[in-house]
Parts: sequence; C-alpha cells; structure tokens
Amino acid sequence: MSLRYALIALLTGRPMTGYDISKSFSRSVAHVWHAPDSQIYPELNRMERDGLLTSVEVPWGKKGTKKEYHVTDAGLADFRQWMESPLAPQRQRDPAYLKAAYFDFADPESVREQLRQQQEYWQEQLSMLESTRAALVDRTHPTLAARLAKLTEREAELAVRYKIYAYDGLIARARTELAWIADGFALVDELYGS
Repeated sequence: MSLRYALIALLTGRPMTGYDISKSFSRSVAHVWHAPDSQIYPELNRMERDGLLTSVEVPWGKKGTKKEYHVTDAGLADFRQWMESPLAPQRQRDPAYLKAAYFDFADPESVREQLRQQQEYWQEQLSMLESTRAALVDRTHPTLAARLAKLTEREAELAVRYKIYAYDGLIARARTELAWIADGFALVDELYGS
C-alpha cells in the first residue's frame, strides 16, 4: 500500500505523466521504496479509479497524447491520514543476513566474493545517498525544487529538513552495512586465514 503514498508524495510537487513519474521515482522515492514500472503504472490507474488522482490528456510527440496525473483533494486527505497514522514496524527479510548465518556451508572464497558484491553495492548506495542529500541541502534536487516553489518559507524549511533527516537515516544504514561487511571479511580471515 505504501507505493500509492510514494506516488502521491511525488505528485505533490507538480503534475506529471507516467513517464515523468517513473523517472522522478527512480531519482528520489526509490531510495526508500523500490517499485518497477510494472507496479507503478497499474497503481496510477487504481489511484485514478479510487479518486485519489485525476488525469488530463497532454500532447506527446507529433500526434499522440499522454496522461498527466494530478493529486485530488481526496488524494491529499488520504495521504495526510496515512502520514498521521502510526507505522507498524516491519520484520526484516534480508537474504544477505540469512546467508551470513549459514556461511559455514559455503567455501571461504565464495563467502569473500559475496561480501565483495555486497560491499560494492553499499558503497554505490552510500555515494548516491550522500550526493542526493547534498542536493537536498542546497535545494537543487529537481523533485524537491518543484515542490518548494509552491510552499511558504516555513513549509519549505520543514520539507527540506525532514527529507534530510530521512537521508541521514539511509546514509547511517549504508555505513552500518559497510561496517558489518568489513567485520565479515575479518571473520573469514580469522576463521580460514587470509
């Protein structure tokens, strides 16, 4: 259900076509909620059917059109209600931790390779998150900038500060994952030698 709220959050900045939403999603909301296009487009249709969005046809190409989505008052009310409701903690489902618990079934070089792959992933994530945070701080992030243009200075300050807070958490998580992976390398070296 969070996908619909991630989509509404994006559309609070400005109306967008499905294509624009998909591009913006991958540059911002996807950092906290992953969804492929195969989930985004059907959800937009459901949200329109549920009255959370409306759409208008806009020109596309020489003779075509696309749907441009707008958040309705009902969509904003639903989003606010979701934002104000308590969040139930989610139980973790991470295959990296499941595999780590059973690394004793794997060859040490296989373990090292899996750790290297995880390390590369988290280093890339950390770099991307830090650059996104910098764009939030200086207010140049395109999705944020579109939203800020419609807000009062106080509302803009709240939007920026809370987004930075979210990214600080994501950055801390990436750093924790990298530290855990470093501990994994040290453990393999201790158990099997370097």
